[in-house]
Amino acid sequence: MKGNPRHADWGVIMAVENLYQKFCTEEFDERGVLNRFSVQCPSRFNFSYDVVDEIARQEPDRRAMVWCNPEGEERIFTFGDMKRFSDKTASMLAARGITKGDKVMLILKRHYEFWFSILALHKLGAVVCPATHLLTQKDLVYRFEAGDIKAVICSLEGEISDCVLEAAKQCPEVRLLYGVRGKKEGFLDFDSEMEVASGEVTRPEQSCYDDMLMFFTSGTTGYPKMVMHDFSYPLAHIITARHWQNCRPDGLHLTVSDTGWGKAVWGKLYGQWLMAAGIFVYDFDQFSPNSLLAMIEKYRITTFCAPPTIYRFFVKEGMKGYDISSLEYATTAGEPLNPEVYHRFLELTGLRLMEGFGQTETTLIAANLVGMENKPGSFGRNSPLYDMDVVDGDDNSAPAGVPGEIVLRLKQDQHQFGLFSNYYKDADLSERVCRNGIYHTGDVACKDEDGYIWYVSRIDDVIKSSGYRIGPFEVESVLMEHPAVLECAVTGVPHPMRGQEVKATIVLTKGYSPSGELKKELQDYVKEATAPYKYPRIIDFVEELPKTISGKIRRVELR
Repeated sequence: MKGNPRHADWGVIMAVENLYQKFCTEEFDERGVLNRFSVQCPSRFNFSYDVVDEIARQEPDRRAMVWCNPEGEERIFTFGDMKRFSDKTASMLAARGITKGDKVMLILKRHYEFWFSILALHKLGAVVCPATHLLTQKDLVYRFEAGDIKAVICSLEGEISDCVLEAAKQCPEVRLLYGVRGKKEGFLDFDSEMEVASGEVTRPEQSCYDDMLMFFTSGTTGYPKMVMHDFSYPLAHIITARHWQNCRPDGLHLTVSDTGWGKAVWGKLYGQWLMAAGIFVYDFDQFSPNSLLAMIEKYRITTFCAPPTIYRFFVKEGMKGYDISSLEYATTAGEPLNPEVYHRFLELTGLRLMEGFGQTETTLIAANLVGMENKPGSFGRNSPLYDMDVVDGDDNSAPAGVPGEIVLRLKQDQHQFGLFSNYYKDADLSERVCRNGIYHTGDVACKDEDGYIWYVSRIDDVIKSSGYRIGPFEVESVLMEHPAVLECAVTGVPHPMRGQEVKATIVLTKGYSPSGELKKELQDYVKEATAPYKYPRIIDFVEELPKTISGKIRRVELR
């Protein structure tokens, strides 16, 4: 299993490199940009059997994953390995009573056992519930009870296993705990049980519309929602991997995400393996720009996807001394991309950051797809998978340049591939967001004359001051261009005359200290770069911004 991928001749093997074509129809415009896309989903489609096991049948030695960690350990897994280990994991779980429809939580950081487990649970027809190791005991009790969790497979590294153990004592419906990477009282030993498991699995009677995957969203207000996806969901990620991230069968793709978040299956599983491409997993706990750049250099990563924060650290902390010339393509999502970061990364690497936009409830709604001329600051045009629109309060299309809500218009009596099935146990909320044949995202943007989408904010984050509507991202983008600003969040605060005032909460870069002079300098900087009424009348300097578990800024807390 050990080896150095840089010294292996993996090549391009023709048998499975076009596997994805079995499940979709594509059409392209005169520039080669995807403009029509439809999914052909077999009635019993199951990603584990019909994609991973099929590749393993035809090309068992094809590279599926390169895994390493900061301690220097390294493993290379083929698709044959993934079939074997997922079969053994599935038979182990089945022997303990896990069956179709059971909800199993995975708290596995970036451990390779996550891939064994999620594939195994798909094979059993169970519902996978990924979760982050940053959860507290209180967080877990809520999730166990609300999500009807039957079993947990958990990393024993760090404090999360103690939280799981204590939470499970309060939730008798959680009847099975497995520990990964070590042994601990209260947990079954995943590694030793899996090793001796038979590997015999019977494919369940399962529809492509059965529940498969449930995410707990990291909402910035209130309790997290439980977003349910069915077994057809992976096929919508063909666009993610092939037409946005530009993955190729003989490449090695790195998406920076913990497996507890939806972005992991966007960039570390479904679309990439439908492309028969290799994925790279760096199993770290503490993010370091230098370490990540070193991994890109060492393993010759070809395609890379990360949130704008990662690129911001790259360009502001320095990229000199690293050879990342293997990178052929770079994409970003998760939060709006500041143009300053875009231009600096382009200057340093020659690569355009191709932004995309989607939600836990969807796949890629809009993006700068492969072959498109992108506009820095815009997350591109609508994905041909969806009928996306920007609408006013009456659900009418908003004119170009006028902000409105991003929505998806749904076709009556047709399954919308890529869109969530429901919010688990919350029919009222499901009906509120999917009403009158339209899915409402809650995000505000405007569309230009060329159909490019420009993000404004969440609906609740729009600032209304003296009759003006101000999008926080507009002001944040200007502030981020100033060398003193590492991170910032713009919010509205109450004002007796104006209704709201613009406030900027700022984390400074190294070498800058808070001062009245710097506040004035930043205010003038915004006034010169955009309409003066948008400048932040209040500026707070902080050591860090309040964020959700997934790293999204909690503007509600700042407000």
